[in-house]
Order: sequence, then structure tokens, then C-alpha cells
Amino acid sequence: MKVLVRICCSLLLMATVSGVWAQTSDTPAKNILRSNPRILWHDKIDEEQKKALALGKASDVVKVSEDESINLQVTDAVIRKVDKFQDEVEADSTLDHRLKVKYLRGMEDVLRLYNTGWQDRSFKPAQAPELVAAYFETMKADKKGENMTLQIAKYPYAVGNVLIRASSFIDNPGLKESGYIVFRKYCALHPNDILPKLRVNSDYPFTDSLIIAAAHRDPKKLYDYAAAGNKLGSRIRNVDEPLVRTVSQLATSRSGQLYFPFLDNLYHGKITLDQVDKAAENDETYYKLLVKTQIEYAGRLPERDTPMEMQALTDMLGRKGKQVYVSQINALHDSPDAIRFKILQSLTPEELYYLAVLGEDEIYTSSYTNGVYKLIFQKMAVPRGDSLLMRVNFDHFRKFIKMSAGYNTLDHFLGTMEKDNAIALMRAFALRLEKTRDMEDPVDVADSYGSIRNEEIKAIVLREIKQGYATNRQNGNKKGEVIYNILETLFASSDTSQHVDLSAKLGIPPVYNVSYKSLSSDSGAVIQQVFFYGDKDGIDSYANFMGMFRGNPNWKVVSNKQWVEISSTKGKPVRIFANLPLDNDTDQDAKAQHALSAYMSEKGLSPTIVVHRGHSYHVKYTIAQLAPSARVVILGSCGGYHNLDQVLDISPDAHIISSKQVGTRVVNEPILQSINECVRSGKNIEWISMWGDLASRVKDERFEDYIPPHKNLGAIFIKAYKKAMGEE
Repeated sequence: MKVLVRICCSLLLMATVSGVWAQTSDTPAKNILRSNPRILWHDKIDEEQKKALALGKASDVVKVSEDESINLQVTDAVIRKVDKFQDEVEADSTLDHRLKVKYLRGMEDVLRLYNTGWQDRSFKPAQAPELVAAYFETMKADKKGENMTLQIAKYPYAVGNVLIRASSFIDNPGLKESGYIVFRKYCALHPNDILPKLRVNSDYPFTDSLIIAAAHRDPKKLYDYAAAGNKLGSRIRNVDEPLVRTVSQLATSRSGQLYFPFLDNLYHGKITLDQVDKAAENDETYYKLLVKTQIEYAGRLPERDTPMEMQALTDMLGRKGKQVYVSQINALHDSPDAIRFKILQSLTPEELYYLAVLGEDEIYTSSYTNGVYKLIFQKMAVPRGDSLLMRVNFDHFRKFIKMSAGYNTLDHFLGTMEKDNAIALMRAFALRLEKTRDMEDPVDVADSYGSIRNEEIKAIVLREIKQGYATNRQNGNKKGEVIYNILETLFASSDTSQHVDLSAKLGIPPVYNVSYKSLSSDSGAVIQQVFFYGDKDGIDSYANFMGMFRGNPNWKVVSNKQWVEISSTKGKPVRIFANLPLDNDTDQDAKAQHALSAYMSEKGLSPTIVVHRGHSYHVKYTIAQLAPSARVVILGSCGGYHNLDQVLDISPDAHIISSKQVGTRVVNEPILQSINECVRSGKNIEWISMWGDLASRVKDERFEDYIPPHKNLGAIFIKAYKKAMGEE
């Protein structure tokens, strides 16, 4: 019976709405004569009604959804109720001409803002009934001369934001306070925008409370704003609240960046600025303090006590480790071990551990295996891997296992502990991945599996992956189900006898090849962009790169003061653009990159192949300028999770080539030559055959550290995860 009633009501509503709109379409307003002095405003309202119908791409209903009942309610509000409103305004003897114009004009504002919000997605069109009802309520209060704040407080932000912009309420005594209410609702919905909004206007009666809320949400952002010499910066520095006061003190200090990683301990009085100052006098003591704090913070995480700005601490720890230690032992790769690794002798096993897990994207294979990894166990009184992980509170333990697998030290690492502990550790490696904040841990698991040589260990990991899938599916945890399903598929693909087609199985674009057609532009040319940086390595790298083309009859080189263009003279058209490695200290290299990118954009030259040639600390600048058109991206040693994720956010279908360690020209150049010759010949890039050919020609052992797109399981995992979770 209830179903029948609903159906009958819907049909009646549809008939009523359709009939009313037919009347609206034929006449400018329902019972309004053309001679009416307010006909202009009636016409404007009618035009906005027609726009709403047009936006819904239907002639008789305002279609905002696939749900017909929602469409009928929206149509009833925007068409029938607004039509009725127009008639009632005209019939209202308590309103003079000025007031009738006022409220008609306000309704036109509301409908116009509704349509605009629908188009720019700032207003959900299904909220039309609520919006129209709110206007009627607020108008009723306004007619009585009442403050409109009660109505604004009652309705959600989007509705209130339209009402305070309607001209009908411009003289309402509660307009200013209503604006405050709407702004607070906006801040509650968009807390990351609090400080940017306050920078524009900080003259709110509740500004201090918003600053405090922003501080506890994102201390690093507050730090940046507190350091500014503007009105908001001054306002922040005068807020008398412990956290804001602490952050402001750091922001106005000359050594603020060195203090900031210790914010949580500084805030809780566990350490003083003087103690940090003393440690910072020496690179080693500062690094040791960073490690000590990192371990302490990691120990708090299982208790659900997350320290403020732990990521800032981890970032600084990784940066210092690479600057002070990893860069030096890499540079001395031709020196005897006693000289090369002398700088590491004063470090504890825990401090060496963090050099490894946070220096992954720069550390050389030999720096890891012959130096850092070897010294960890030499310095332990009882050399046990499980004890090491317990000392660091299992912080980044999946990263260490991934590196051990990749550098062929996993068997030794697991062999340092009792077998039951080793099995438990490898089970933990694959367990609870659905609980991770981001996808770095699942990506590490994905990257590791192909490097595990011990079949017993592989079986343990695979068993846990299958169990994880079953458990999450049973619990209805979509995130976990997706993670473990992708991992199981990737692991199956590593067994060539199973003939797993990852593209078909995971529903992602091809991973084994890139078609020539997808690389060529509308003009038929393949466009490539190469990023160089103006430090010594970048200058050397550029010289080697240009050596592939100068004097080669297949290529023509034309250069100017900021970049070079290399064009094919035979075969299919290929155009390679590379910025000159101008002085890095004065940002001339950055200016050249921006000038080149602007030129390419102006000329409609969208690169489908992008190459990063530089250290990992430069890669963020390359990624920031990455074109969404990129289909092949060569990152070098910068293929860590966060870089992969950023690249795939910009270009979801990109095929990524990366390396486990700093790249070398004896490998980089053959890879680039193979790709260039392939597209110059108009052929599809077939990664399996190309990589097989490279393996037979490149005799340098470092070739094994390069990961082609079809074996870049981390990148494939991210693509498949975004696809499955609808993040694209």
C-alpha cells in the first residue's frame, strides 16, 4: 500500500511539475502581465529556471540525478514553488513596489548562484529544495525586520553562502553576523583553508580560535604563516596559546628549521631549544639526536599517541643522513673500505639502520652491502636482526626488508634470528596492510616479492597475502580487499608459467608496451622533454647526453641561450627539448626549465616522454613541471613511493623507469638510445624485448638496478589501486 501511495504521489507530482513548466515556458510569468513594472525581474527569474532545465539536459524536469524522485523534488522547488512565489509576491498587499523588486531580485540571485554553483561544482544541485525553502524562511523573517542569523545557522554552509549573497538581504541587521556564521561553517568543512582565508581577512572576532584550530591541525603550515611579516603573521605571534606560542617562537628563530622536527618534545617540555642548539653545532650530534627522537616517536605510535610533525622529523633525518653520510660514502666508491666507511664508525646500529631505510633513493649498492648493512651487525654485541628491529620499535621495518630483498641480503638478515621469529617477521611484513595511512607499505611489499629468492619465505608471504584478501573480503573492508587482491595478482604475474596479463586482470592500461600512436602528437611527431640541473653532476650528465646526438647524421641540434632542440632527420619525426644546465646556485637552470615549458605550451608541444637527469633532491622540481601528457617517465634513482604516486597523480597511464640507486650514464644512455630509435622507426615500445636486448648489450652490473615499467610492481600497484578505489 505504501509503495502504491508513493508511486501515485510521484506521478501526481510529475504531472503537476510538467504542467506548471509548460505554462512557464509559454509565458514570461504565471499571472503577470507584460505591463507590470516588475516584469524585468520576473523575466530574469524565468531565464534562470530555463537555465536549470538546460543544465539538467531535460525539457520537462531539472535532472540532477539518476534517481527520478530526487529530480521531481528539485523540479518542484525550482519550477513550481518559485512560480508560486512570483504570484504571491505580486498578490502581497503588504509589499510596496520597492520591496517586491527586492525579493524578486533576491530570488533571481539565488537561482543564478544555484546554476553557477552547479556548473562549477561548488553547490550540489540536489540541495535545491533546501535552498528554496531557506530563502522563503529568511525572506519571512526579513519582512518582519528580524535578524536572519537564526535561518543562516540552521542551514548548511552551501545554502547559507548563497543566502548572504542574495541582494534581498543586503540591509538585514544580521547580515554581518551571518557572514561570520557562514565563514565558520566553511572553515569546519575546509580546515586546510583557514590560514589562506585569514591571510586575506583576519578581522574576525573569532580569528584567534581559528588560528589555534589551524595550529593543532597543521603546525607546519602555521609555522610558515607565523614567519611572515604581514598582518596575519603578527596576529599569530600574539596568540597566547601554548602550541601557537611554541610554533611562533620557532618561526621567528634563525634556526627554526633545525628546531621544527622536535616540535612535539619542545611543546611538551621534554627538550629545550638550548639542547637542540648544542646538538646542531655538529652534524653528527644533530643526526644522533634526530635518530633518538625518531625511535622515541615510533615507540609512541602503537599506543595511538601520534607525535606532532613526526613526518618533519623523518624528512630531516633522511635529509641529514644523505647529506652527511650517504653522499660521502657514495663519492668514495673507488676508495678502500677503511677510508670509504671511516665516517660511519662512530654510528650505532640504529643510526646506521636509518641511513639505509631513509637513504634508499640515493645509497649505492656497495655503500649498502659493504658498508651500512655490514657495519650494523658488526657493531651489535649479539648480531640479531630481530633485536635490531626491536631497538628501532619496528620503524620502517618493511622498507628494511624490501631493501634486504633487493640487495640480496634478506637470507642473511633472517638467518641472524631464530626461525620462528623470522617466520613471524615475514608474516608481519604482509599483515595489516589495510591499516596503513598511505600506500607506501603495500608498495614496498609489492616491490619486494620479485626479489625474494628463498622459496619458503615467498610461500609464507604469499600465504599471508591470500589470507589478508579473504579476511578483508569477509569483513567488507574494500580498501584491504583491493590491496591484497592486487598484491596476489602481481605475485602471480612474477611466475611466468602462469601467463598472467596484468592489464586485463587489474583493468589498467597495457604495462608491457606503449604504442607509437599514443606517443605521437596530432602533428605526427613524438615530443620528449629532458630536465637538467646546473650542479656539477648535471653539467657532466648534459655533456654525455649531447654526445649521443652531435655528429650523428640521424639528428639535428639547434640551441639557444636556455635550451636545445634535437630533431630527427630520418625516419619518423621526433623532437627532443632539453634545458641547458645553467647555474644552479642562482636558479638559472630553473628559469631555463620554466622558459622551455612555457615555449612548449605556447606552441602546443605536449611531451609524451619525460626524462629526469639529476639527483633525487631535484626530482620534486621535475615532477612539479611534469606534463599530464607524459606516457613514458624516466626517473632514475627517484622511484620511491611518494615520487611514483605524484607522477601517477599527474599522468595516470605513465610507464615509469627507475633505478634502485643513483643512475649511471653507461646504462642511462643505452636506454634512451633504444627508446629514441624505437620511436624514430615508428615502432611500438615493447618493454620485454627491449629490456632483453639491453641486458645482452649493457655489460655494467649496475644495469640490474634499473627497473623497467613491466617489472615496476610498485608503480603498477599504485595504478591498479587508484583504478579500483576510483581515485583517478
